[in-house]
Amino acid sequence: MAHIELPIAAELGREFPGILGLMTFRPETAAPINELVNVLLRGPSTLTRGERELIATHVSWRNDCFFCQTIHGAVAAAQLGDDEQLVHQVKTDWENAAISAKLKALLNIAGKVQLGGKHVTEKDIAAARANGATDLEIHDTVLIAAAFCMANRYVDGLGTWAPEDPAIYRQSAANIVAHGYVDVTNAATAKVHTPENDLTVANASR
Repeated sequence: MAHIELPIAAELGREFPGILGLMTFRPETAAPINELVNVLLRGPSTLTRGERELIATHVSWRNDCFFCQTIHGAVAAAQLGDDEQLVHQVKTDWENAAISAKLKALLNIAGKVQLGGKHVTEKDIAAARANGATDLEIHDTVLIAAAFCMANRYVDGLGTWAPEDPAIYRQSAANIVAHGYVDVTNAATAKVHTPENDLTVANASR
């Protein structure tokens, strides 16, 4: 049960899980968050979408946010040949994972950001550059890590719930891969019971 009263999704008989429930509660803040996430994780980049989702997943795992690490892990796997074992290893043992040296260097930076921005050193940045990372990739890695620290605290700070069935996350991930974060959130918001939505339905039925 969330710490605040969230809109109810009829199909679930309760609020949507994780950050989706919070976004249906406050669409005005959901919009800029989703816009940022869409740019960072789905926009044009020399890092693949799967690689960027791995960074988000790793940071969320470090923050012990079950919902975020599981849904973004599922989205990462869906874009990396359904390799759930790779996702698990990147979360827990990234140094020995079968990923590029560049991504390992970026994950190192992301992990330092999770501890606190000042933990990132010039040596960390130099190592990323030595392994081929561009300044834009380093910038976006830091911003992904910072954004997901915010998202993890948002999700857990308001006590949202998270399903345990991995199949639910795989299905949601397929929807996100196909349609993007903005469209998925807008579709969920249209389904919940709020005074505004109920009034819209009532007016439409007249």
